[in-house]
Amino acid sequence: MANYSHPHICQCLSRLLGFRRHFLVTVTGNRRKTGQQLVEEVLSLALGLLHLGLAPGHVVAISAYNSDRYLEWLLAIAFVGGIAAPLNYRWSFEEARLALAAVKPVLLVTDDSSYTWYSNLQQNDVPSLKWHVLLDSPSLDFTKWNVLTPEMIKRHPVKLEPFDYSWAPEGTVIICFTSGTTGKPKGVTLSHGALIIQSLAKIAIVGYNEDDVYLHTAPLCHIGGLSSAMTMLMVGGCHVLMPKFDAESAIGAIEQYTVTSFITVPAIMASLISVIGPKVIWKGGETVKKILNGGGSLSHELIKDTGIFFRKAKLISAYGMTETCSSLTFLTLYDPMDEKTHMSLQTFGVAASKFIQQPQGVCVGKPAPHVELKISADASGQIGRILTRGPHIMLRYWETHTNPLSQNNEAWLDTGDIGSIDHYGNLWLLGRTNGRIKSGGENIYPEEVEAILLRHPGIANVVVVGIPDAQLTEMVAACIQLGENWQWSEQLSVSNEEFNLSRKNLQLYCVENHLSRFKIPKMFTAWKKPFPLTTTGKIRRDEVRKEVMSQLQSLHSNL
Repeated sequence: MANYSHPHICQCLSRLLGFRRHFLVTVTGNRRKTGQQLVEEVLSLALGLLHLGLAPGHVVAISAYNSDRYLEWLLAIAFVGGIAAPLNYRWSFEEARLALAAVKPVLLVTDDSSYTWYSNLQQNDVPSLKWHVLLDSPSLDFTKWNVLTPEMIKRHPVKLEPFDYSWAPEGTVIICFTSGTTGKPKGVTLSHGALIIQSLAKIAIVGYNEDDVYLHTAPLCHIGGLSSAMTMLMVGGCHVLMPKFDAESAIGAIEQYTVTSFITVPAIMASLISVIGPKVIWKGGETVKKILNGGGSLSHELIKDTGIFFRKAKLISAYGMTETCSSLTFLTLYDPMDEKTHMSLQTFGVAASKFIQQPQGVCVGKPAPHVELKISADASGQIGRILTRGPHIMLRYWETHTNPLSQNNEAWLDTGDIGSIDHYGNLWLLGRTNGRIKSGGENIYPEEVEAILLRHPGIANVVVVGIPDAQLTEMVAACIQLGENWQWSEQLSVSNEEFNLSRKNLQLYCVENHLSRFKIPKMFTAWKKPFPLTTTGKIRRDEVRKEVMSQLQSLHSNL
């Protein structure tokens, strides 16, 4: 017998029907749905899945653009006790094939977004598949197999309440794949409870509520997009969904629908600012009240510009990962309603920069109420691996079928990051263990060096990598994107010219900002194109490193 005291993401349906029945809750293109209409769609689809033969524990893979239908499928699958496995439509065929082989779905849901790899997929590549559903009418020759449509599956519900939902074994609800900055993406098994408690943390700290109009800037196949979508479903706010992020479309949506909140990563925020900047009239600065940043620190310039163009928005930065169901810690960068932070933008920018970027790393704030953190310290007793435990942690990696928590470690999950916790309870992030540079016998974390260089007004963005070196093992190299009006000089002397950067004056800047000499980059490269990113906006250091090494080899071959 079902125990309805256990957490379940479909508990949000009661609120949608009870408090938001006649209110708009989803906007996708020309489609508008109220709370009641959304609930009816979910229940119709859930009944159809039951009739089809979907049982608790069955996996349903989804690869599609963001839409209201995507949300409905996530809820309907969970309603019948299924497990949703969102796939990234930007994957190569091989990545998609490996993910499908790992989760063994009985049903695959796709739209035109997946055509690049779907066209290569053979029926015997996924022996577990029983059914395939196409969300929209294909614009290309997309249906090489017989497929179903949602309309063919749906069954009209006799009643809306009470909601008789089911659970998968272990309370599993979603297999969310990591963004794969190193190696192939891994399937992270998440529970109903982890998603709900993450939502409650965002509601408490960011302040989401039923009056919010939330713009989906992140794909629903990633934990940032998923956890924020679940938060908005729980409070009953309105979802504005674009198929995929585009800065021009996002700015248009913010103005058209009076958007109040969205999430971002540095690359997305930079794109938004570049579109807003030239506009003579910009209405979004009056309506947006909450911006949650993840996926990396915002530079001093981006913090300042965000405060200018979204002047009424509370700007919060979050640190987390897929394995912890999104955010572990939160840091308020700017709050226009708080007198302590409501100061001139210039003063705030300097103060924030000094606070969040220190030689000991980058401050990522305090943990959410349900999160426990500790440092597995090194010999100094202060810096070490960041561990966490609590109801937010994944059940396991799907492929391994083993618990990721070491019994010797008292059920603490190793995040793979290095950092420290100060006397105020703030977490300071130094970097990832797998991104560590070993130079001259010393450990160097790229994020620590980047934090120093990002303070320089002439640097818009920077990525630090380790380059093989016969003498040092690895040499620290910094790839920099110059700020507007700044120029790069390859001269070895320290340039005194304004708006001119060279290797020598940047090395001197690092010394003046108390960066240990062995951490100071020996090599600087002016990077004149966008840095390679994952679909969640994280830097692909491996690709940056390969390109720098290729440039070096080319240089040596021409000597």
